[in-house]
Amino acid sequence: MLQSIIFSNFAPIIVKTFPKMNNPNEKKYNDLVFKAMENDELLPFLMKKMNGISRTKAKSILASGTVNVDGRSTTQHNFPIEPGMTVTIARNGGNSFKSHWVKIVYEDKYIFVVEKRNGILCNSPYPSDETVQGILNKYLESKHQRCHAHTIHRLDRDTSGLMLFAKDKKIALKFEENWKETVYDRRYVALVHGEMKKESGTISSWLKDNSQFVTYSSKYDNGGKYAVTHYKLLKVSNGYSLVELQLETGRKNQIRVHLQDIGFPVVGDPKYGDGDNRIGRLGLHAYKLCFTHPVTGEDLKFETTFPKGFNL
Repeated sequence: MLQSIIFSNFAPIIVKTFPKMNNPNEKKYNDLVFKAMENDELLPFLMKKMNGISRTKAKSILASGTVNVDGRSTTQHNFPIEPGMTVTIARNGGNSFKSHWVKIVYEDKYIFVVEKRNGILCNSPYPSDETVQGILNKYLESKHQRCHAHTIHRLDRDTSGLMLFAKDKKIALKFEENWKETVYDRRYVALVHGEMKKESGTISSWLKDNSQFVTYSSKYDNGGKYAVTHYKLLKVSNGYSLVELQLETGRKNQIRVHLQDIGFPVVGDPKYGDGDNRIGRLGLHAYKLCFTHPVTGEDLKFETTFPKGFNL
């Protein structure tokens, strides 16, 4: 069972902090400021600098979104620390980004990594639709950043998890043009109907939409796009299975259709399953995202905890 916990789901993230001024009786704390003297990673750096606090406590501090490295807010536990860098922990909260739908996991002047809830579109041609892209654009406007959020890849409305957005069209194109080389690991976890016997496997087929926008799968070339999905069984219990999925291709509805192909449809999927739903949502979550930053060359790795109801 995967237990990597980088941050709690949808805890508010502090993108920039200011002293609180609204309560004169509230006790004030100065921000903690540390100067790096040697190469390290952010999580062990915090543990050393804060009198040997536990790993769990250090992760909790990172999850709160109050840690900045040279002015960049990050919750990334393996963020590379180099000599001369300044690490700041805001002791009093302040001007924070809060959204029911979106959590900013990482931000710099080029990109966002966000976690979206299930139930919201990534983007839409209709201005009246609430979307992740629209929420980020409002945030950028409120911060007087002269840029817009550009969608790099998409998740279905009812799929939750990690997504990438660029603040510049040129950066978005860099990702699109070198997707396989840049984004080298992207994984999902799915709760499916049925108890799998195989520990792992690969599903491949051609996927093509009909006129009703239903995706059909064929073992032979049907004029659609070739798709490959690798899966690994994590746990089985009471008629359900928890499965990790790694995409070799990123086709529309790929995971949902491929799991239907092998007889284990995603829980809560009315289109490619029976719609029977024990968790009140689609059982699909993009939990891991690893890529090389297209500008800085940094190796960035992000993981989320599995949503409630997924752990059997």
